[in-house]
Amino acid sequence: MSQVTIDTVEDDARKYTRRWLHSGDIAYATLKDGTRVRYVRSGEGPHLVLTHTVRTQLDIFQFVIPLLSRHFTVYALDLPGFGWSDLLPERPKDEPTLRAQLREFLQVLGLRRPILAGESIGATLSLSLAAELGDGVDRVVAFNTYDYLPGLERANLLASVIIKGVRAPLIGPVFASKENRSITGGILKGGFADPRKLPDDLLDEISRVGMRRDYGKGMRRLLKALPSFVAARSRYGAIKVPVTLVWGDHDWSSLADRAGVERSVPAPKVMTLAGTGHFSALERPQDWASIIISAAKN
Repeated sequence: MSQVTIDTVEDDARKYTRRWLHSGDIAYATLKDGTRVRYVRSGEGPHLVLTHTVRTQLDIFQFVIPLLSRHFTVYALDLPGFGWSDLLPERPKDEPTLRAQLREFLQVLGLRRPILAGESIGATLSLSLAAELGDGVDRVVAFNTYDYLPGLERANLLASVIIKGVRAPLIGPVFASKENRSITGGILKGGFADPRKLPDDLLDEISRVGMRRDYGKGMRRLLKALPSFVAARSRYGAIKVPVTLVWGDHDWSSLADRAGVERSVPAPKVMTLAGTGHFSALERPQDWASIIISAAKN
């Protein structure tokens, strides 16, 4: 497979997504510094913004967007540095930077008081942004927050070896450049209670994105910045809107990690999904959508 360049990104960015997004828009929002953020928009109703997990992209929501778009105008984005958004490999990938970019994305699209929902780092960003915006958001539904360490390294032995290698000072760039479908699939499957729930074609797409020039460099920056997501937990106490916290019972987080998050958020509603790992939007899409729909009614 050839290396993807910026000239072909716009066409490639639509190929896979249009297979499952039969109606709705696939577009780019441009931030004030020129960064292009790919997003999809589908449905009608209150604004709902979905933010994806570590090492994935908006296509991880392919099973829940058709369900949610019956009730909401759904927006899902590729965070800068992920998916088919601009990669910005030399720029920071820490939580404050991604939070600021998510906030600007909402501003560019004119989304006022949206519901924020996310998984993994997307859940953490949704919570930290809600703390910043106050009543500028309606509520938050956070699935499997990623605000603890070691996180991804708990997925399985392969993930532990690879992630530690990627973060290492001298050999890190070498490890980051070696990503392929087998390695990516092996790591991601460690985030499922049932690894068969990772669609083969989605793994193909995620692997294809990983071949973009300098993608590995950006992911290395993110992995080295994961402590900033842990620090974001200290912001949760400022949240003023209703929050639902959802955990997969096979999530990477420990019971102590979860309890720490639950103590940090003011009066959250807490739910646990049985037989579910870190990637709950893929593993339990009906429940995922139902939880958001129910939260919006309360």
